[in-house]
Amino acid sequence: MCTSIVEIVAASGMAKREDEWFDLTHSVVAYDHARHAVLDDVITLDFVNAGLPPGARAAVELTLESAKALHAALAKAIAEAEIEEAERAQGIERARAAASALTDRRLAAA
Repeated sequence: MCTSIVEIVAASGMAKREDEWFDLTHSVVAYDHARHAVLDDVITLDFVNAGLPPGARAAVELTLESAKALHAALAKAIAEAEIEEAERAQGIERARAAASALTDRRLAAA
């Protein structure tokens, strides 16, 4: 039975098919009957470039439990990456402030 559960989002990144990497334009997440896995209904992830031939896609079929585990792992990695990015941005701002202060001192001394 088709579920009609489909989510499509724009995507920036790369995917690999056979021996070739290609740019992504969007990702498709669906819950429907498996096309290739010997399973009932699955979460399907399709990574696609709409400007390339139909073979320009990378696809995965996951059980619902595997998809939930992947969702949790993604959420954790994203949260940790956001902390890393914030710390990196703070470090850049501190470096800029220190450079600006040094320049100000040099100009005042001249």
